[in-house]
Amino acid sequence: MQPGDIPLHTERTPRVFAARKLMRRSHRDKAGQFLAEGPQAVAEAVARAADSPGAATDVYATEEAAGRYPELLEAAERRGVRVSVATDSAVAGLSETVTPQGLVAVCGFLDVPLATALTGLPALVAVMVEANDPGNAGTVLRTADAAGAGAVVLTDGSVDLYNGKCVRASAGSLFHLPVVRGGDAAETVAQVRAAGLRVLATAGDGEADLFGEAAAGRLAGPTAWLFGNEARGLPDEIAALADARVRVPIFGRAESLNLAAAAAVCLYTTAAAQR
Repeated sequence: MQPGDIPLHTERTPRVFAARKLMRRSHRDKAGQFLAEGPQAVAEAVARAADSPGAATDVYATEEAAGRYPELLEAAERRGVRVSVATDSAVAGLSETVTPQGLVAVCGFLDVPLATALTGLPALVAVMVEANDPGNAGTVLRTADAAGAGAVVLTDGSVDLYNGKCVRASAGSLFHLPVVRGGDAAETVAQVRAAGLRVLATAGDGEADLFGEAAAGRLAGPTAWLFGNEARGLPDEIAALADARVRVPIFGRAESLNLAAAAAVCLYTTAAAQR
């Protein structure tokens, strides 16, 4: 595909103007769509569209990006995704980054009901309870994907899954595994346990030691991890619902690990134990 093959769009083009509204959560929720920017995210969205029509509906590219990624744009068109070459300012208007990469996709919401995510008894599930930082949430999603998790859940009170920073931090993993958005935390724990998973709560003062749990073989079965708010941790009443409160040992002088780091240690320790 050559840039000249497609009419050049501007920020005044109705479809571009409508896409820009998706930078606001209220418009995302109303339209059931969000923006994914950069070649990695756009490529993952286009790949998902092969099996899930509507996962990506439009791709906007600058002339420079269209010349740099012709195969990606051709793949998009083959999968029924509408491709539009637009001015630099039009595409930059769809980006939240300081240095836009010239590619943005309009994507349909991907979240599924919890019951759907738990079908088939996933071996590993990450549950975020009132996680507020979009970068952390996206990083946990990416880590869960890398660790082979079967689902990620963000309960009520958590950051918007489709926040631009969260989408970028997921580095495409948002398009790889079932993600659940919303739901009461206590009800989520009950459903996860009823599906057959052992539920573990992360807690700095937890009675159980992560590596002790692994050594005793208690991480080998289907496991769901509860991760709390960055500043407050898990609410006491939610942690109390878990089968065990587990701490990550601190061997140095740091007071604690942040959410993303603690999640990475817990998820990978469990993934290794299950293998």
